[in-house]
Amino acid sequence: MSTLFLGSCDMGRKPADAKKFLAPYHYLGVLRGTKSFRDDDRSKWRRFRETHGTEVADLQRFLFEAGFMPRGVVDGIFDYVTQASARLFQEYVRTIEGENTMIPDGIIGQVTKQHINRWKASGKVSEWGKASISNPSEEYKKWMNLLNKAKVHYQQNPNAILSQIENFGRASDTRKVNSWDFDPNEIHLIGIRRAPDRSSTRRENDDIFVLLINGMVFKFWGSTDPSQAMAGDRLDEAFLVEGQHKYRFGWHKISSEAKIYRALRPYQHGVLVFRDRDDDNALTEADLSKGVDQRPNNTINIHWSGIGVANWSAGCQVLVGKSYINNFGDVVDCSSFAAKNYSTLNDSHGKTKGAYNLCADLILSYARKGVDYIYYTLGRESSLNLDTNLDPNYAVNTLNKMKNL
Repeated sequence: MSTLFLGSCDMGRKPADAKKFLAPYHYLGVLRGTKSFRDDDRSKWRRFRETHGTEVADLQRFLFEAGFMPRGVVDGIFDYVTQASARLFQEYVRTIEGENTMIPDGIIGQVTKQHINRWKASGKVSEWGKASISNPSEEYKKWMNLLNKAKVHYQQNPNAILSQIENFGRASDTRKVNSWDFDPNEIHLIGIRRAPDRSSTRRENDDIFVLLINGMVFKFWGSTDPSQAMAGDRLDEAFLVEGQHKYRFGWHKISSEAKIYRALRPYQHGVLVFRDRDDDNALTEADLSKGVDQRPNNTINIHWSGIGVANWSAGCQVLVGKSYINNFGDVVDCSSFAAKNYSTLNDSHGKTKGAYNLCADLILSYARKGVDYIYYTLGRESSLNLDTNLDPNYAVNTLNKMKNL
């Protein structure tokens, strides 16, 4: 049996027009018009490669039946969704089943196939696949309750930020508070901003992110604020406004072929930002009073940030690859295979983007068919006080669990 990976396809399933097949994904920068998949963990391109029989379709059928690829199409083409779902299976085997030597790299070799065969023989279905909004976890219910309370609160008590969003007259992917959507059928990523008004030229990764998906809660860490060290010569670094934004599957570093990798990007028009107008490396009342940029920003992505040693944000929302907390509340260590930087993302090192991949893979694999967006809601730590069902120290306690393994 062949080793399967991104770009593999069953005999006779190779698209006649590779560029057309990839166009829905490859619409930006150096990706536009390419005939190959971007295998970003290995910093390489993967052409369509025919294999024998129906191996890819068999894999896709297994991933669907085992609950890792509910939105997938069984078409015999190892595409981005198939890669994401394969990595989810490998991560589930590694963490939930305790097979610590497994690396979730999306490459289906002999070891992964042995586990697939074991699952097939027993008809096993993952707990992730069984999860649903009809039977959500208690933590998920608390979060949805908080989000809906927050919408009502800010409709009745608009602050300086939300008032500026409300009065912004151009199209953007930042949503006015009356349009905030917390439908549990949607995928929601929550960013919790902890100290934006604290001046620092080299900001730490000291914020958390909460993924609400199919009744489950996964938690990650990183930064919602820019670091002057990453902003280069620009002194008025961008702070994404607090509120809800619409994002979609896309790519980061689209101008650099050596570094381009999967990320979430503003859906269409760009998102609203404030600028650090007085160069004190913080988001202060003085910055808010000067107003939002009048042109929506389409480069404020949600992307990877190494293993947390440095904050890679020049305005983007960045997630660390070192660790995460799964839907069972367990802290999961990815440090043995999480890349520290771009140079270790290649075949010889065997590293991946670790916990960041899990977040991106869950979003890509579990989105409903035909849905190409998620809602990203950014709020301050103080907003957690709107619902007493959440621990007031939720953010800092969650951060410390992941950061201090």
